[in-house]
Amino acid sequence: MNETNENYSPEEEEKLSIEEVEKNFQGLLGSARKFLSELLDIRKNTDQEATKEAIIADIPFKGHTSWILVCSIFIASVGLNANSTAVVIGAMLISPLMGPILGMGMSLATNDIDTLRRSLKNLAVMVVLSVLTAFLFFYFFPIQDESSELLARTKPDIRDVLIAFFGGLALVIARAKKGTIATVIFGVAIATALMPPLCTVGFGLAIGNFEYAGGALLLFGINTIFIGLATFLVLKLLRFPMVRYANSRRRRLIARLVSVTALAVMIPSGLIFYDVFEEFRFKKQANEFIEENVVPYQFSGEGRFLEDFTDLEYNDGDNPLIELVFMGNETIPENVIATWTGQKNSYDKLENAELKVIQGSNNEAADQLKYVNELYESKKAELLNKDERIRLLEDELASLSKIAANQIPLKDISAEALTNYENLASLSYAQTIITDFKKWDTLPVFEVKWKQDSDRNKVSNDMKKLQEWLRLRTKNNKIQLKQVTN
Repeated sequence: MNETNENYSPEEEEKLSIEEVEKNFQGLLGSARKFLSELLDIRKNTDQEATKEAIIADIPFKGHTSWILVCSIFIASVGLNANSTAVVIGAMLISPLMGPILGMGMSLATNDIDTLRRSLKNLAVMVVLSVLTAFLFFYFFPIQDESSELLARTKPDIRDVLIAFFGGLALVIARAKKGTIATVIFGVAIATALMPPLCTVGFGLAIGNFEYAGGALLLFGINTIFIGLATFLVLKLLRFPMVRYANSRRRRLIARLVSVTALAVMIPSGLIFYDVFEEFRFKKQANEFIEENVVPYQFSGEGRFLEDFTDLEYNDGDNPLIELVFMGNETIPENVIATWTGQKNSYDKLENAELKVIQGSNNEAADQLKYVNELYESKKAELLNKDERIRLLEDELASLSKIAANQIPLKDISAEALTNYENLASLSYAQTIITDFKKWDTLPVFEVKWKQDSDRNKVSNDMKKLQEWLRLRTKNNKIQLKQVTN
């Protein structure tokens, strides 16, 4: 080879070397392209006829399917009411709601107007029946607690959009494969959660909270639209055959109708994605602002920033709110709040947001309650056995009850509460003695009355915040808050 190279000039040798490198690089690219094509290609292992038949078979809503839907509604409602994740998952697995949604996506992809009509009709019937059944359950069921499972379905965000879209992709790809992957179908049913949002809509209507109902209905709409959109895109990619009509005029008309329907689905999906993405950006920038500017603030006294009580409200971009809660005997100076406001305005999504700072204070009564708590902690180490521990706890509980009865600073607390909650009409305090006839206990109870024209949703949120604030303010986790109605 060296003898051959001697026949070339240095310039020619360099040119040959470059050509050889390019040739090797092109070969590497070709190999990589072939590998990726074989790895990601799903067309070869797709059974179009079986996939179409399976999707169409799941569309009808009658007989067994109707009873399965009713059972899944009740299971989901009980699970949401009991705050049981396992029960809610069970309801997701048996829910037949996915059938018409896949039917919608397939009919749009294949220009099948008859299947589209049947899918829309069956989905509408399923949705109405689900909401009505859940409404009746929660309306007549005596326990109507706002569990975390229920509240989790009232405020969709960008993560729900991504879950619905990629869940829909996984579902239709699994459906299209020869020998359907059942585990994928079950996993998508759990991830996308179609039934729980509809049950939450019924719950919101039953308690008269239309904000909950609207948020849950939006979540269901997001899941439906993006699963259908994913189905449409995958079947188009797999080149499922279009339904052909003998009448050319009818074929063109149906093609236009399907195109308009597909466009009508894609436009709302784009708007929904934009809205939830904007809310995501607002909350992301708000959390960055708090972490960079509020959290590092140094208190000279016993002040404390309650980061877990931070409230971020986007409100669809109209009058967004950032609410910060502080406790302790030190108030935040006005110049510091003004500085935070200026720093907030440096974020483009926070310029129009209101910065609300809620502050509390300590006094002698709170210090005495703190002393009692420290006294208990010091005596706890002296306990020798279970009986002595019980006796000492009962003695200190009685002592604490007497102190709390005399030391709750209702005047100061009521003034601070009125400053932070403008809809308060009255606030009262009393000690409630309870017994199971073996031992006695005393619970501090605040009773609150709100102004008659107060917004119900705001009152519900303020009740929770006020109770947590009272417990922190008095250093007493036993504080109970009851609402007095006119």
